Amino acid sequence: MYLNALEFLEEEREAFRPFEALGALSDEHLSRPISEAHDWSGRDLIAHVVAWLDDALAAAQELAVGERAEAIERSQREFATRGDEINAEIQTTWRGLPMAEVRRRFRETPGELRGHLTVVPESRWVKHADHLRFFHIYTIEHYEEHLADLEAILDGAS
Repeated sequence: MYLNALEFLEEEREAFRPFEALGALSDEHLSRPISEAHDWSGRDLIAHVVAWLDDALAAAQELAVGERAEAIERSQREFATRGDEINAEIQTTWRGLPMAEVRRRFRETPGELRGHLTVVPESRWVKHADHLRFFHIYTIEHYEEHLADLEAILDGAS
């Protein structure tokens, strides 16, 4: 699928770019539920995307120092058994955070993931079909799944 890490990282970066528009919304707009986005607010969308990026980041940190990532196994296992429940927990947890913390995590986590992936040997992720699939699902595919939600939230703010 990818010849090297740079190809993946460039595609991931471009796929995430539209979501950066959420950072320009006011706190009020980020807090407003939008019916066309499953009654999610911008804050909820940020929480959902970034919380799953946190799982990818944990996996990248483990793969930077070893051949195996327990974070991948744990995340996949938990999602298979508790997917919607996890998403509800994410929403509840992030709604309790100060907006400044939500914004900080939104600004920092995607870049932190990219940075960690640059130090993971390609043999452990780009050339490892299962690990590559994990990172692709948790980033590029996940962003694509939520583009309509993003558009609805941004439209609701204008």
